[in-house]
Amino acid sequence: LTSFTTFDVHRCESLTLLLNELDNLISLTTIDISNCLNLISLPNELDNLKSLTTLNMKCYKILMLLLNELGNLISFITFNIYRCSSLISLLNKFDNLTSLIILNMNGCLSLASLPNELDNLPSLTTLNMKWSKYLTLL
Repeated sequence: LTSFTTFDVHRCESLTLLLNELDNLISLTTIDISNCLNLISLPNELDNLKSLTTLNMKCYKILMLLLNELGNLISFITFNIYRCSSLISLLNKFDNLTSLIILNMNGCLSLASLPNELDNLPSLTTLNMKWSKYLTLL
């Protein structure tokens, strides 16, 4: 399994958790998890995924906290989060994502603020935030 480059999960409505072993798939370049309506959380750490360039997440009603640590994702370029209506917190550690170019967060209705570390992302050129009803601090 260490040679997987894409992890794509769609419409797994009974899925509630992803195992921490996802961090062992060191060749992953893309994670795409969409329409898993009952997903509660993602693995706490994805530090070993040094080849990861893209994380796409779409349509979660229950997911409230997103990733405690992305830490050493030196190749991470694109982060897309769409319609995660219960998401209240976004990452505790953002400042090592120096390759991040695109951050799209649309329809995250409960998100009230963004991490301060966005100031430390030298490659970030695109920040899209639409339909963030409670965003009070940017």
